[in-house]
Amino acid sequence: MVEIKTIAIVGSGIMGTDIAQVSLMAGYNVIIVDIKQEFVDKSAVNIEKGLKKVEAKGKLGPEVTASDLVAKISKSIDLGEAVKNADFVIEAVIEKLDIKKQVCKNVMENGPDHIIFASNTSTMSITEIGKESVAPERVCGIHFFNPVPLMRAIEVIKSSDTSDETFDIAMSVARKLPCLRGARYIAPVLKDSPGFIVNRLNAPVQLYLSWCFDQTAEKGLDWAQLDADAGGKMPMPPCVLMDFVGIDTAYHVLDYYKKNLSPDFDSGKKFAEFYNNKQLGQKTGKGFYDWSQGKDAIMEKIKNAEPAGIFDLSTTFAIMLNEGCRILDEGIASGYKIIDDANMAGMNTPGPFSSGKRNFEAWAKLLDDLAEKTGKEYFRPVELMKSGEFSKMRK
Repeated sequence: MVEIKTIAIVGSGIMGTDIAQVSLMAGYNVIIVDIKQEFVDKSAVNIEKGLKKVEAKGKLGPEVTASDLVAKISKSIDLGEAVKNADFVIEAVIEKLDIKKQVCKNVMENGPDHIIFASNTSTMSITEIGKESVAPERVCGIHFFNPVPLMRAIEVIKSSDTSDETFDIAMSVARKLPCLRGARYIAPVLKDSPGFIVNRLNAPVQLYLSWCFDQTAEKGLDWAQLDADAGGKMPMPPCVLMDFVGIDTAYHVLDYYKKNLSPDFDSGKKFAEFYNNKQLGQKTGKGFYDWSQGKDAIMEKIKNAEPAGIFDLSTTFAIMLNEGCRILDEGIASGYKIIDDANMAGMNTPGPFSSGKRNFEAWAKLLDDLAEKTGKEYFRPVELMKSGEFSKMRK
């Protein structure tokens, strides 16, 4: 197996900077690559700040200083030149397929014969990203969760072309990358599929939420009433969550799944209206809520609101169990424990299978009812869920 000593991070935004930081903490040499000098300079400054915070908490390890690690950073605005000295490349550029494909092609043409290209895309096809490169067998996915130093999960994705050796090396690199909140959880994704495991598991929940938003608007109810349906049992209720994630992000995710998973993944009227009006949530100051009033005032309003009776938390678990069964059916994960563990490590919420073993019959009925109400057949329970046979697929 090729020894990985130097990792190039392509894209120096928040994710790229965080990935570079944990790569340094793992002992790798790091090359930060972007299109402008000011971008890589800013990233290096932020990496140093991050490392000094970790050092101040005594978490860098014995006889290691932030200064030692910063000395292992190189910066470049010439991708082709930078990767000549790299063993492993992690791409963290904007979520646009054509850009990712071009970066991959450039890396594989200019890097050494053993170089591995790993994309940090959250949903896009790894097979598609690598297919025009000179060595698609050395292309894989390595999907991190934000913020990288604190979220334990990393998904390592095998495309249709990824060799076993490439996959094994990527798994080994991922295992070495430290997390400040406990041991890393590395989820092996055995088949390339939209959203991989964690995002795929949660994708149809977004579809359900878009229907809930339209129902709330049609009934002339307040968004706080819909959020009150959650009864304080979610870290963030639906509308607050969407404003936090970014309505544009959620809109693009639904659009991607509509094209690549099922035409049922329509954004709905209200999502589209907010998106077109550039009311994107916290980032623009207004989405479902006016954030100029502050989060505390919004949460107090939700606390005092009369529930709308539209959103049902049990339905979200049923939806996730059904999607988890699809993931098993399609051979994306080898067992349901991986799905549950990946969701907990990546989203800080339990996966659906533990409770699903007790509730699958009632949840299947919920999903049949939901499919009737929404007109979306994608919500129908699959056979693996209805039968309960998934309970034999723990591994």
